[in-house]
Amino acid sequence: MASIHTIFIAGHSKLPQGMAAKSVFDTLTITVEIDKKYGVILEASCTLATEHGRNYVGEILRGMSLKDGIDEPIRLLQHHYRGRASNALVAALKDLFTQFEQLKI
Repeated sequence: MASIHTIFIAGHSKLPQGMAAKSVFDTLTITVEIDKKYGVILEASCTLATEHGRNYVGEILRGMSLKDGIDEPIRLLQHHYRGRASNALVAALKDLFTQFEQLKI
């Protein structure tokens, strides 16, 4: 859905020791495509090791507006995702939100 009306943003964090994804990546990345006007996440992905995990995180974040802040997306991730990467996902999401705020849209 890439267009002049969307922006692609990435947030990064360190993965904890013992994670399956740690053997492939040292960091966890969450990427989102957002609508520039409303800040709504149209598509989200992350570098978790399993496709199921990546899809699950994407489904949690899709439809959330970053213009409403980061507290609700973090709350939803913490409530619904119970894997070892929970803290890394939250840290990557906070980093992503910092990138969004710097855009001043």
